[in-house]
Amino acid sequence: QVQLVESGGGLVQAGGSLRLSCAASGIFFAINGVDWYRQAPGKERELVATITIGGSTHHAESVKGRFTISRDNAKNTVYLQMNSLKPEDTAVYYCHVWVRMNYWGKGTLVTVSS
Repeated sequence: QVQLVESGGGLVQAGGSLRLSCAASGIFFAINGVDWYRQAPGKERELVATITIGGSTHHAESVKGRFTISRDNAKNTVYLQMNSLKPEDTAVYYCHVWVRMNYWGKGTLVTVSS
């Protein structure tokens, strides 16, 4: 059974940093692409960043240069380093992987105050 558990969210002032973690069980991140999504209040869920099987990364334009997705295969964990945070980054952040079906974590809340 695949389980994804996000952590690292919290309250931070604008300009600050947070590092989110997504730990997996039942699946190996090294052989799967992994995504971070976010959903702000009243908005649709949007893709923030992706790391492919080969380790290539892709970031949404809105976070490019500020956020970095990475993976630690030994820990079977994917990270999202978030720097220069803005109030508009406030959202619940979700880890996602597709292995014959979509798997989502329960999310971690990031709140950026102005």
